Amino acid sequence: MNLRVAGAQISVSTEIDDNVIIIERAIDYAKDEKAEILVTPEGSLSGYTHQFDSQKVNAALSRVREKAKTAGIGLALGTCFVEPEDQKCYNQIRFYNQNGIYLGFHSKILTCGSMTNPPEGEINHYTTSPLRTFDFNQIKVGGLICNDLWANPGCTPKPDPHLTQKLSDMDAKIIFHAVNGGRSSDEWSNVAWEYHQSNLRMRARSGHVWVVTVDNCKPTEIRCSSPSGVINPQGEWVCQVPSKGEQFFCYSIIDPS
Repeated sequence: MNLRVAGAQISVSTEIDDNVIIIERAIDYAKDEKAEILVTPEGSLSGYTHQFDSQKVNAALSRVREKAKTAGIGLALGTCFVEPEDQKCYNQIRFYNQNGIYLGFHSKILTCGSMTNPPEGEINHYTTSPLRTFDFNQIKVGGLICNDLWANPGCTPKPDPHLTQKLSDMDAKIIFHAVNGGRSSDEWSNVAWEYHQSNLRMRARSGHVWVVTVDNCKPTEIRCSSPSGVINPQGEWVCQVPSKGEQFFCYSIIDPS
């Protein structure tokens, strides 16, 4: 297995036009680094919200998709999206190959909510769909979104389905992980950072999978909620970028197995 992956730790806002410009800059970086696929944070195109202009997101998606196709870059694109088939809102990673062909989407399964009965929060706003894998350059890959991977006990009303392990059981070799985590400058953001980092490493090691992960970096003066980079199947960071501000990375995954 040989795949050159790129990641973009970028500022995500609800201003779709601004998001497009930043994603296009990440595509330019990926092209310069001869990457084959780029992963972006959760909600990076639409903004991390269920309240967005669907037509504007569709137009922005067409623009980003065309630029990536021209550059020869596949996408694991984080965005919220209204599917035309059912008109329901999903929090997605949309996968495209290097020719711009749509491979399908992963929707966030372990949506966050308050620990109340009934729960409040995004659990009430996004539709979920079954876990699946995608074939990218003859490599089986999967997608997970933020809490899908670490199942934070403070915001997970549903039981932890251990989605990394399930993807491993489905023969996925690489998991693309799009994050947009809440954080602040208080102690519990530090606790969450350590929890997220340890879960990334332990679940990669347990499932014997590669994990390529990126977070939203806005606000840029505060550390991200989780590290961005690449973890190997032994649970080791082989690529990790600074934890504040816009950061791009590229790494060649080479696995003789």
